[in-house]
Amino acid sequence: MSTSALPRSVSTANVLQDRRRSNRALFRRRLTPYGFLSPTVILLVILMVTPIVMVIGYSLLDRVITARESQFVGFENYAQVLTDPVFYTAVKNTAYFAGVSVVAHFVLGLGFAMLLNTDMLGARTKALFRVIYIVPWLFTIAIVAVLWRMLLSPNGIVNYLVTTVGLRESGVEWLSDPNLALHAVTFINVWCGYPFFMVSLLAGLQGIPKELYEAAKVDGAGAVKQFLHVTIPQLRPIIISMALLDLIWTTQQFALIWMTTGGGPIVATEMLSTFTYKLAFAGYDFSVASASAVVVLALSMVLAFFYVKHQKARD
Repeated sequence: MSTSALPRSVSTANVLQDRRRSNRALFRRRLTPYGFLSPTVILLVILMVTPIVMVIGYSLLDRVITARESQFVGFENYAQVLTDPVFYTAVKNTAYFAGVSVVAHFVLGLGFAMLLNTDMLGARTKALFRVIYIVPWLFTIAIVAVLWRMLLSPNGIVNYLVTTVGLRESGVEWLSDPNLALHAVTFINVWCGYPFFMVSLLAGLQGIPKELYEAAKVDGAGAVKQFLHVTIPQLRPIIISMALLDLIWTTQQFALIWMTTGGGPIVATEMLSTFTYKLAFAGYDFSVASASAVVVLALSMVLAFFYVKHQKARD
């Protein structure tokens, strides 16, 4: 072997070694983000993916949990859920509850946000109104439910005011009357949920450039046209995002309904959440309850799809 070939082979080995080092460094750099994400991914798999897969599996079996052995029954549990008239009552009540709540949250939230954003009120007055308007958001659902059950009870302050003013001779069974209970719980949900819209829309209003309103005034636009052609278009992305989020959250509301009416009287305030809960923990039919939960999951995924699609379009 010649002496000139030795340094050449050594240099080639060094180049290969440096290339391996750079490849390992590049691999570590590419792997680092996944290392940071791994705790979250592991938690999602344990706390979300695994329970969802288990519930889907339960929905295809018979007598899960309550029996030692379960048999595969296919879609019989889904057929039982979809042929249950109470299920369609729950769907109708949930649609009314969520639809009215979202619309009312938007109207009240936008109205109060515009009031807090106007220059007609002083700083102290705005601060006072901010505190008053945000109060419903400070209470937990449990406190809200107990509070309104006391206010709407037959001997509560609402009935006292109704009889004192002379609107009725006797008190009203707000949460026990099948004709009023759904409207009552919807009102409670509107009362405790509008601050979420208000805060978000107030931030959006404060981010609208004043030059747009000045340009609209120069073009001869009044207050109504400024609202329709400047305020609403600028707030449209926020409005759509908040409406979809609120719709997803409201359709899954359980604690408020359960702690005020329990889905009653009879099925007047039965929601998809309470319907599924009663199947599992009142009737102990966990297979059918799992099928109902999967149906609710599918409906929620439809709403989530539109929300994600809107977010991508917005970005």
